Amino acid sequence: MTLTASYEHCRRLNARHGRSFYLATLLLPAWKRRHVHALYGFARHVDDIVDEYEATGAEGRAAALDQVKGRLDAALAGEHVRDPVLPAFVHTVRSFDVEREDIDAFLESMRADLTVTRYATYDDLLAYMEGSAAAIGLMMLPVLETLPGAGRTAREPARELGRAFQLTNFLRDVAEDLGRGRVYLPTNDLKRFGVTEDDLASGTCTPGIRELVAFEAGRAREHYGRALEGVKLLVPSSRPCIRAAHELYGGILDEIEAAGHDVLAARARVPRHRRAVIYARHLLAASAAGRAERRVPAGMA
Repeated sequence: MTLTASYEHCRRLNARHGRSFYLATLLLPAWKRRHVHALYGFARHVDDIVDEYEATGAEGRAAALDQVKGRLDAALAGEHVRDPVLPAFVHTVRSFDVEREDIDAFLESMRADLTVTRYATYDDLLAYMEGSAAAIGLMMLPVLETLPGAGRTAREPARELGRAFQLTNFLRDVAEDLGRGRVYLPTNDLKRFGVTEDDLASGTCTPGIRELVAFEAGRAREHYGRALEGVKLLVPSSRPCIRAAHELYGGILDEIEAAGHDVLAARARVPRHRRAVIYARHLLAASAAGRAERRVPAGMA
């Protein structure tokens, strides 16, 4: 696959599976956008491979992950590999010096999903999200670009945004995850609110489930609040994208709240008109920032 085709494949993955995030990426300068798609595409591609091998059990899925890692190692070493996302992903990794430690942390979290299906405490869940979510935020950071001298300070807000997004997804997808044999809500929180897995499987939202979801949504909002501190550390052309993503994903929590924290009756979605309003609100700032960054200083033309 050519590099151009690989980037296009990643873009389509983002458009198909990450509609809210994809909409936010349209606020980025075009040259940044494809690199963000490549990072998203790699994460989605690995997740899809694991799910495709679900019928083969943990061993088959572990072997599939090993194959992905083997192709990644080969591609990073300069070899040509047969993989739809790796040409774009490796090109992005090299272009922005994305840290291999963050990539490996993500792959390890995918491996954990093969055998770990419950998390006793929120600290245990945070440890999982360190690879599955926080690491994604850190991989995005070099592409988004930080202000001079702000790179290290921006790392924690980037991790927080990843955590916020993923915890939001966990709440939205409680029923879907349970159907795959996974529960991402901490076991001790279920006990605290008197909720059993049978309650979650029943499809009927009990008062305990509503209280549990409201409690976890509060945690997610705390992550969103801490993440927002990092927006000002980004270069201006990346800020509208992250602000929009922040609002779009936070909007899922709003929809969950509007439904009385019932996450079993239907999958919470931000209405199309609200998504359009959020996008339009940030479009002018994105256009202005992009134009400003394209100006050539006097004497450098």
